[in-house]
Amino acid sequence: MSGNFDTSAAWRVEDLVRDQSWVFTIEDSARKELAKTAKKAFDSARSLFDYSKDDFDLGPGFDTIAAAAREAYFGRGLTLVKGLPRNGMSEEEFQLMIWAVGLHLGVARPQGRASQYISEVRAAGMNYRSAGGRGYNSNAGLDFHCDGCDLVALACYNKAKRGGQSRVSSSVSAWQTLLLERPDLAEVAQHNFYFSRNQEEAPDEAPYYAQPLFDFEDGRLFGKWNRNRVRTGQEIEGVPKLTATQQECTDLLDEILRRRNLMCTMWLEPGDLQFINNHVMLHSRTTFKDYDEPDRKRLLFRLWIAPPDSVRLPRSWVDYFRSIAPGTVRGGIRGHKHDEICKAFEMRQAKRMGMPAPLS
Repeated sequence: MSGNFDTSAAWRVEDLVRDQSWVFTIEDSARKELAKTAKKAFDSARSLFDYSKDDFDLGPGFDTIAAAAREAYFGRGLTLVKGLPRNGMSEEEFQLMIWAVGLHLGVARPQGRASQYISEVRAAGMNYRSAGGRGYNSNAGLDFHCDGCDLVALACYNKAKRGGQSRVSSSVSAWQTLLLERPDLAEVAQHNFYFSRNQEEAPDEAPYYAQPLFDFEDGRLFGKWNRNRVRTGQEIEGVPKLTATQQECTDLLDEILRRRNLMCTMWLEPGDLQFINNHVMLHSRTTFKDYDEPDRKRLLFRLWIAPPDSVRLPRSWVDYFRSIAPGTVRGGIRGHKHDEICKAFEMRQAKRMGMPAPLS
């Protein structure tokens, strides 16, 4: 058990302030080219699955985006791209542009009960704390958690009237701190905790799965945490009850993640694109209040991506990700509507990206 990892993902807030090379900017000419490409390709009669990466020449703007995605996955774990076209873009055109970015980066993964491959992050009355609750459809403040994929891309179309601040902490730095302060609890964190699937499980999946909070593979640390899913998991028959030591471990972990020297906070502005590597970062959001006007309400578009150059995952990750082999189509929430159309899209996209066929 080691706390020292030679990775730039083990940052403190002062590191991000001192060196802001994790923030990327798209130039004006590249921004206009992205907008022109998305507008030209947009066809309201076509579904997102009907598009391929060959439909979009994203120009030099994509070079900036791809560099940010690489830095997020192999470097700091967190990057921010500023300057995506927003003014003059409809919601549908902006969504298509983000989808096009995903088509060039890897294979999009489904994200919920409806098996959606891109999520509209907006307040839609969801109760985050319910047994089937999801935070992206609520205006609630969220627990620190990681999403169910290798790389997440979150693009801002509208910001809230008040609140909705993004918060990110390095799970690598949190592990180092936990190991230093309470090595006994660091040992606990390497054993299984039980996570609910929040009623989104596919027919061949159990309603919960087991996974340690921290595990290791090929000299890399991998983190996993979602208090809300562990809490709802406690309500499922067959899930072992949390011990007092496990509760102490998770309470301390949450406290560490919120420390001022470890928690990076940022406001996502319209046209911002945030990348997060879910294996080395944990993220949350503050509660928010929307505008009254429908066209001004907070709206972000979220992609979960399996990139072709992904690394091997720990064996303990296989129950959720289904594949731990590098460069495979893995992760996501297949949900209740993962049909032959979804499978055909994944097969086509994997082939275009030079990746093995997804597991059936």
